[in-house]
Amino acid sequence: MAEDWDTVSYVIRSQYRVDVLERLAEGPATPSRIAADKDIAIAHVSRALGGLREDDRDMVELLVSEDQKKGRVYGITDKGERVWDRLQSEGMI
Repeated sequence: MAEDWDTVSYVIRSQYRVDVLERLAEGPATPSRIAADKDIAIAHVSRALGGLREDDRDMVELLVSEDQKKGRVYGITDKGERVWDRLQSEGMI
């Protein structure tokens, strides 16, 4: 249970992470699409994706090959969905 709250806390400490997770909860997207949809710089999107994707967090996954450098599509994982649902149900966003 504490691990779930640690993950929730990690997400809400950055509005960029919240924005990225929110956008991916709607469906898979490229970093440039997320940046355009959320009106944030792509550098912030890339940094947020990296943090959300780290092994111990595992809230976001790359849906294409690691070798692909352009047009990378990301999606939300089951864990990411659970965290997003918790953020919404607890009124934290």
